[in-house]
Amino acid sequence: MRKTKEMTLISLLAIIITISGSFKIPGPLPGTEFQLSAPIAVAIAASFGFKRYITAGMIASAIALALGTHTVIHVIIAIIFRVVAGGILHFFKPRFITITVAGPLGSMVARIALGFLLKMPIGVMLIASLPGMLYTAITAWPLSKLMIKIKYYTPFREVSYEGKSI
Repeated sequence: MRKTKEMTLISLLAIIITISGSFKIPGPLPGTEFQLSAPIAVAIAASFGFKRYITAGMIASAIALALGTHTVIHVIIAIIFRVVAGGILHFFKPRFITITVAGPLGSMVARIALGFLLKMPIGVMLIASLPGMLYTAITAWPLSKLMIKIKYYTPFREVSYEGKSI
């Protein structure tokens, strides 16, 4: 029964990441649009832990690749974001400051990698991602609190991110 619940949870998280990744929020300038999945991904990592988040993220990337909505480069960048943002939350524990900076730092490292990969100026890549980083920093904390509240009403309410039962 426990394995079934775990597989169901990871599948649901993967679908949430996949669907939210298909929504783009326009930025103030062309090229600065932003995927809604970043703050949602941070909230998932903070609420459900790194192992579940990274597993769901890999499944989400495979789905997006299979559907043709992402290329291999998109998947590489998404994995870099997930490892950095999820790693920060795993090693420094999900608290206000880590939840707030995990997404922007993940985006920053992913943009630097993209700049090297595509041989483009890293400064331009970082400037274009600033609106999205700001959006993620502002929304990740409230989304994390919401995700914890939602988790409470599911069979997955065992422990909150602060280590206290909810």
